[in-house]
Amino acid sequence: MENETQNYNVYGAYFAPLRSSDGVKMLVDGLDSADLAVIPEHWLSYTAPPASAHTALALLYCFFTAAALIGNGLVIFIFATTKSLRTSSNLLILNLAIFDFIMMAKAPIFIYNSAMRGFATGALGCQIFSVMGSYSGIGASMTNACIAYDRHSTITRPLDGRLSRGKALLMIACVWIYATPWSLMPLFNVWGRFVPEGYLTSCTFDYLTNTFDTKLFVGCIFTCSYLFPMGFIIYFYSGIVKQVFAHEAALREQAKKMNVESLRSNQNASAESAEIRIAKAALTVCFLFVASWTPYGVMSLIGAFGDQQLLTPGVTMIPAVACKTVACIDPWVYAISHPKYRQELQRRMPWLQIREPDDNASTGTTNTSNSTAPAATA
Repeated sequence: MENETQNYNVYGAYFAPLRSSDGVKMLVDGLDSADLAVIPEHWLSYTAPPASAHTALALLYCFFTAAALIGNGLVIFIFATTKSLRTSSNLLILNLAIFDFIMMAKAPIFIYNSAMRGFATGALGCQIFSVMGSYSGIGASMTNACIAYDRHSTITRPLDGRLSRGKALLMIACVWIYATPWSLMPLFNVWGRFVPEGYLTSCTFDYLTNTFDTKLFVGCIFTCSYLFPMGFIIYFYSGIVKQVFAHEAALREQAKKMNVESLRSNQNASAESAEIRIAKAALTVCFLFVASWTPYGVMSLIGAFGDQQLLTPGVTMIPAVACKTVACIDPWVYAISHPKYRQELQRRMPWLQIREPDDNASTGTTNTSNSTAPAATA
């Protein structure tokens, strides 16, 4: 570490003439040797961003933090305290809300760094920020895969495919265990490390150091934390869409043979057919996952294997914003659209003016359509 610190001091000395002669404020200005030791060489040559950029990001993160903590906090509170909502499937949604809550619980570190215009919390703040981000990011991606598996089993095998409570808890435990090595190895410098990025106000795993170990780590974490859950999500949701379309086609064929318009009693009352609703839900889930983690995945691959000059401080802040955006949206997609959750929220917080009809007053579907309901409400 001493040699590494000396190397970064050399880089700092190298850029000192640029600062003094040209009057240009650099990104690493004001940092001591201990801070420079944890900053990749790539960031040493960039000038500091304007104060307005820091202010805009701080305000944006304040909004994201409030929205995500309130939204996910309500999900955690309602699902954890309402017995009727503590189903096996909803345990996975609860776990996703916990990961999204953790994702934004670390945002005050970023907001403070932005307010102070740089690497204000130092190496300790960077490590805390990164560990929380690693657990929440990897955990959320694997939980999304588990939710896709649960919905696939429920739709394709309605009689025996429902998730048991024990199996749901085992899946949740496996998700946390799976995320642990990818979060702790960089923390203790066993493999990889956590470093500042962009404006030095956020931190993530190192994808810029040009060593074989770094490249191998990036390739492995990209495969295990992005490609695996992405593959599971696409496979399970495509299976759901395929199953529902086949089911709807069979119903239409049977109705044609019976010379009736439809086998559904509420066909005219339904604005959209079941397969369209299921397809929309599946596409929404896939889109959210792609939108949140593809920018980070692409950026890490460019940093490790591509042209690093493409990764300017401003560019690398975009993936971080994408992840925080999805942490705000997830509660709406997975829970706030859940009728029973909305009913409970309406009962406990009537001042929210939620208008969700009671189950007893709602019009039910026929038995032929019951097998499709979990996908729309789970």
